[in-house]
Amino acid sequence: MMLTIGELASYAGVTVRAVRHYHAKGLLPEPERDHWGYRRYDAGAVVELIRIRTLAGAGVPLARVRELLRADEEEFAAAVADIDRRLRAEIRQRQRSRERIARLAAGDQLVLPPEVVEFLDRLRALGVDERIVAVERDGWIPLAAHSPGRVPEWVARKREQLADPQLVDFYLTLGRALDWSAEDPRLVELADRLAASITRMAEEQGEDYVDVVGVEAPLVRLMDDLAFDSAPPARRLIGLLKERGWTGWTRLERVDPPPQGEVRRPQ
Repeated sequence: MMLTIGELASYAGVTVRAVRHYHAKGLLPEPERDHWGYRRYDAGAVVELIRIRTLAGAGVPLARVRELLRADEEEFAAAVADIDRRLRAEIRQRQRSRERIARLAAGDQLVLPPEVVEFLDRLRALGVDERIVAVERDGWIPLAAHSPGRVPEWVARKREQLADPQLVDFYLTLGRALDWSAEDPRLVELADRLAASITRMAEEQGEDYVDVVGVEAPLVRLMDDLAFDSAPPARRLIGLLKERGWTGWTRLERVDPPPQGEVRRPQ
């Protein structure tokens, strides 16, 4: 039985264009034309084309396909086994990706450790503005990726700090402050309360207690920028906080405040 190029393509499950492409690449021998000028293919061409289609469909580069078609039976079998192992590994990886995508419905759980998710849920339960929760979440994402081993320690400290009503009140007030302008005088009062709370915790628990220690400076700047972009009043609040002896957002550090006469307050 002799086949036209269209019949060959149909039997092998490819397009005529693919057959011509394989001819051009030297993968499938191009038969002589009959006296009407048409190519005619035998059953062996169908088998060969199916082998080419299968290998190419498995992601084998066409140059490698050419080598395999010329290989002996043992070499071909070994190559196919290797391709099968690679495909199985890809399937496992894709399955893991599907599982991660399926977890998108769970929100924060996609990229954050469970203890951080629990902390964020605790903020929500306390009535903290969702925008502030988002600022916290975005800060934890690079932190957890960079220093996963330190996360449990940092989260445990944050949970302890949430037992302080003054700190909880700060979170609640900061949520309202998102709707204030950077020059709103209420930020001054908020800075006073925050500085007093930080100072008290530092004196009672030590300065490390109010700091996220062990985070490299570039990561600190990244996390600060995330907070400032999401909560514009935060940048002004940090300036006011510095006038009260503390600086930083992600990392709180004690500084010498300027002389009293140099403290600038909004008019």
